[in-house]
Amino acid sequence: MNLSGEKKQGIIDEQSGRKVGCISMELKELGMDSWFKDHARTSCAAEQRIARVTVVDRGQYTVMSEHGDVPAKATRKFMKATTSSIDMACVGDWVCMDNQDSEEYASIHAVLPRKSFLRRKSAGKSTRLQMIAANIDVIFIAQSCHYDFNVSRLERYLVMATEGHVAPVIILTKTDLVSTDVLQQLITEIRDEGITARVIALSNVTGVGLNQVKESMECGKTYCLVGSSGVGKSTLINQLRGDDALKTQTVSTSGEGRHTTVRRQLFVLEQGAMLIDTPGMREVGVLAVNDGMDDNFYDIHDLALQCRFTNCGHGNERGCAVLQAIKEGTLHLERYQNYVKLKTESETNKNLNFYKGKKNKPSGHGIHHVRERTSKS
Repeated sequence: MNLSGEKKQGIIDEQSGRKVGCISMELKELGMDSWFKDHARTSCAAEQRIARVTVVDRGQYTVMSEHGDVPAKATRKFMKATTSSIDMACVGDWVCMDNQDSEEYASIHAVLPRKSFLRRKSAGKSTRLQMIAANIDVIFIAQSCHYDFNVSRLERYLVMATEGHVAPVIILTKTDLVSTDVLQQLITEIRDEGITARVIALSNVTGVGLNQVKESMECGKTYCLVGSSGVGKSTLINQLRGDDALKTQTVSTSGEGRHTTVRRQLFVLEQGAMLIDTPGMREVGVLAVNDGMDDNFYDIHDLALQCRFTNCGHGNERGCAVLQAIKEGTLHLERYQNYVKLKTESETNKNLNFYKGKKNKPSGHGIHHVRERTSKS
């Protein structure tokens, strides 16, 4: 099993003559550390090499090792051994591979355990989980100031980040389309909802905020960019890469961008940080989250502990600290309503998932009653 690689020439600063950024393409520069090495020793065979998944596109993979990018496919044995789609390799995963089965493709035999992840409920009525990316240090949550700004959706992303052990940074894009006062109002709205994550105001047109994004990215760390279609994600990545590798489309007269990204892809930037681009998300569904709710709605969680009754439903009970806070204006009604909606959604999907694969699982009319009982609990 190969856990090291050849060193390559680093980037030379013309003024100082010193190497800057990452000075090699060893596996550690792709995010490999002792934690992954320990798992690789037990997961990979002696003849297999370690690589990181950089592209997933319709069952086809591209993986990167110290020798560069190669196309790859999962072996039939590995696919049969997986019990869920979330166990398949996704962008950011570390995998065990070799080239024995094909000269054209590398073969993926196993996926190493994930240190962190981003996942959501699949779009639509399905209760399946969908992996977005794995082994990420920071998630950049992009929202446009002009048309896309939505605190409730932002809170969903934050729950997703907390549940996957990923640190969040909020990027407000298209600041050139709004006034300074409007921008400040949006930031105030975020803070008023108890959101403490760092906020970077960015304009891909004027370049304001771009240096803040660059300076926040560290060599060897992995970042993932998420957000709705058309908020400027591809343009931002092109700015960070210093090229036009990703296609972008002309912004409409309303200021709303147009969807361009169609697959998840990991890029290694010049300064050595890694950035994962993702297609725009129309839905950010949550499925059976645990710590993510209490951590992101810590104010409501702490208030609930002060209620007179331990089983308080925060409806019309006497001595309810949550209702009292809403009445006094210290807790926004909209924030509480979004909390209830997310909590109900999580519990509903958890209950429906519980019946999966069971002989007595509800269907049709029965599923409706599961949703109804959960919404009333």
